[in-house]
Amino acid sequence: CGYEAEAVFKIKETTDTMPIRLDIKKKLSVSSERVKSVDIHPTESWALAALYSGNVTIWDYESGSNVKTFEVSELPVRCAKFITRKQWFVASSDDMRIRVYNYNTMEKVRDFEAHSDYIRYVEVHPTLPYFLTSSDDMTIKCWDWDRNFDCTQLFEGHAHYVMMVKFNPKDANTFASASLDRSIKVWGLGSPLPHYTLEGHERGVNCIDYYPSGDKPYILSGADDRTVKIWDYQTKSIVHSLEGHSHNVCSVLFHPKLPLICSASEDGTVRLWQSTTYRAETTLNYGMERAWALAATRETTKLAVGFDEGCVVVELGSDDAVVSMDGTGKVVWARNNEIQTATVRGIASAGADGEELPDGERLPVVPRDLGACELYPQSIKHNCNGRFVAVCGDGEFIIYTAQALRNKAFGQAIDFVWSASGTGDYAIRESATRVKFFKNFKESRAIKPAAASADGLFGGQLLGVKAGDSAVLFYDWDSGEFVRKIDVAPKEVYWSDSGNLVLLACENSAYVLSYNAATTASAIAMGQVDAEDGVDGSFDLMYEISDTITSGEWVGDCFIYCNASGRLEYSVGGKIQTLVHLDTNSSGSTMHSVLGYLAKEDRVYLVDKNLNIVSYKVMLAVLQYQTAVMRGDFDAANELLATIPESEYTTIARFLEAQGFKEEALQVTTDDDHKFDLALEL
Repeated sequence: CGYEAEAVFKIKETTDTMPIRLDIKKKLSVSSERVKSVDIHPTESWALAALYSGNVTIWDYESGSNVKTFEVSELPVRCAKFITRKQWFVASSDDMRIRVYNYNTMEKVRDFEAHSDYIRYVEVHPTLPYFLTSSDDMTIKCWDWDRNFDCTQLFEGHAHYVMMVKFNPKDANTFASASLDRSIKVWGLGSPLPHYTLEGHERGVNCIDYYPSGDKPYILSGADDRTVKIWDYQTKSIVHSLEGHSHNVCSVLFHPKLPLICSASEDGTVRLWQSTTYRAETTLNYGMERAWALAATRETTKLAVGFDEGCVVVELGSDDAVVSMDGTGKVVWARNNEIQTATVRGIASAGADGEELPDGERLPVVPRDLGACELYPQSIKHNCNGRFVAVCGDGEFIIYTAQALRNKAFGQAIDFVWSASGTGDYAIRESATRVKFFKNFKESRAIKPAAASADGLFGGQLLGVKAGDSAVLFYDWDSGEFVRKIDVAPKEVYWSDSGNLVLLACENSAYVLSYNAATTASAIAMGQVDAEDGVDGSFDLMYEISDTITSGEWVGDCFIYCNASGRLEYSVGGKIQTLVHLDTNSSGSTMHSVLGYLAKEDRVYLVDKNLNIVSYKVMLAVLQYQTAVMRGDFDAANELLATIPESEYTTIARFLEAQGFKEEALQVTTDDDHKFDLALEL
């Protein structure tokens, strides 16, 4: 019963700031007994759910399958947490016992009585072999699994049930606790008494979380007074109070990857708030009664939620890497708000003993910090010559110099795209009915696209406008004139460097068209542009690729791409060659995207969701040779053959054979078996 449904929440625009445009996708929705605790595995696509029935279940949120179920206790399990470095999870149940299981072998590692009343929460130390437990017996205990799970410390000071404990990621020797005595206390490992107490909630405090990165000394809390509060633990004051829930707040978190605060409540909703402006972003309600628990990881944009009636995992926006590579191999990427750069040039050929690194091996790039970006980056893109990068997100864009991250221009925009030629030429989408052109960083014109609504933009040789009626409209950059409407709904548009070819990548197929720039320029110059049809003869369909292309790059007249099922392939004149089968996730989807191609290195570069860069050897001369053969230009092909190393000859011969050129294949191949087979056929 795992399924995917997609809902796009467009939050109404306020006057001062625009919303983070998050496409919220439901990855998993499963019915079960009440879920009191959830956790997400940092590397596997697993959600861990602790159930009121006494079971603990691991769900795969990519495939929707039940990976494993553990019958832990006769009584409810209130908390379960992964200890990934040991391949364990630890669970606390209402028989006052802690149980530890190996989630691979399913063996029970340990089972012991931990408290004299219900255990509300288990918190695992990020590096040391410890976990904390908090209980209705008003105590917190620290357990050391390297010392045979001995209780090494006892912390006392609360006057009511201790509902939750959390380690400070900035200083993991300290932790905070939330209690129904209406207070939050901060403690240190090594001292049985609290360092200090934060008071300000009017009713019992159920949950807490620390700000994930070190730049803000904040604690988040949720309580039975229906508020979520942000505290500065240095000044011990309330920074902000968030109101909106209509019942007790059961779980809160700062999302470790996104600039969001998430809160879950017994009112059945999960609310998302901007973590810098505290603006309410959106409210999720899946009709599964009370929401009890939340979990997220810094590795993905997922959010897991535990409800009375089951478990949901959503993806908040895309978790694809926010990264761009220019034509010289300089790569710029964003990790949260931090922008970093590195070069891939020469790295693949500088392996041990002067050998080339094997294809598909992670490149040991050396990142350099460029600085922090003022907005949360959801996309990053180099301009045509690599001198500038545009960072977009939060309904804004900033153009920086690529080398030093100095501001060049900024503004509000829902979408931003670069032109394929002018250094400072770009376009923005202001609304569903208004698109603005900029020339050399200055606004040159605005248009109202001839469509019910403009839902997106595509950059390149022409400006593409994604129309709401499943079409794409192309406009000339210089004049703003309408060139052509093409009745397909592309997710992405890829232009070749020469601008004479364009690939429209749609949901299940892709279309390659030739573009006649001279015809278009002549029609515009002579005023022969039809208001409805644009320029006749501007585009011709060349061929279709029956595949879902997720990312790609033109190399001359050849298109190299990743498809949805994890194959790296290239198309020459519609003939597909598979280069390599890449790793996929548990549902068989690709985890890589094409960064770019460096002709001097004869390599295509890919990046995965965790910003690991790999490369594969694809000889430019081979691609040019195959392109010449497809054009029927054998004189050019034979000239190119002389530049290709003999090690590639058999590959070329198999390509020639597939095109029906068996005599030519026989002359080229160096494989004796292949020669024999071809000779027999001829």
